[in-house]
Amino acid sequence: MHRAQSPPRKYEEYAFVLDFNSRGKSSTVRGRDGVIVTAIGEDRLTLLEILGVPNSTFEVGEKIFIGKEGRTKILSVLGKMDYEKISSSAQSELDTVVEKIVTINESRFVDYLNNAQPLTPRIHALELIPGIGKTYMKTMLEEREQKKFESYEDLQERVGFKEPIRHISERIIDEITGQSRMNLFVKR
Repeated sequence: MHRAQSPPRKYEEYAFVLDFNSRGKSSTVRGRDGVIVTAIGEDRLTLLEILGVPNSTFEVGEKIFIGKEGRTKILSVLGKMDYEKISSSAQSELDTVVEKIVTINESRFVDYLNNAQPLTPRIHALELIPGIGKTYMKTMLEEREQKKFESYEDLQERVGFKEPIRHISERIIDEITGQSRMNLFVKR
């Protein structure tokens, strides 16, 4: 019997720009400097420091390809960053960029809501999302039993839970800034 192979390490394919400095110094790799981009990974939602191609420019909120093959504007992903270490302008862009990710990846987050389970006998994952208390949670669980939610709008109409994008984004921000002890969305 050969051992099952461990799943390949998942790398981010895309990230969204929070800030960039055309003459920056890396804070994760000593002695690296150049076009330093601060971004958030689309999939794992971790903060990343990225080295851009010399003379390349980036827009805040721009979606950039950081996967292994066929990068155009990116030389390398230098490393992960902590919220405290990113620039204040990157911090102030975080809300908008996270909301953009939650909006674009609707089916992924709706799936999450459709499949979220209790974390402990007393706490359900859904309750950790701001705005979802016991009442909304109960309605959501009942509704998704009948039929899975298809979209944010569907959820909003059937449960009455307003602004799901804003609430999910708020939860992600809490996880990124380290306000929360347990992560639902951000991969450590």
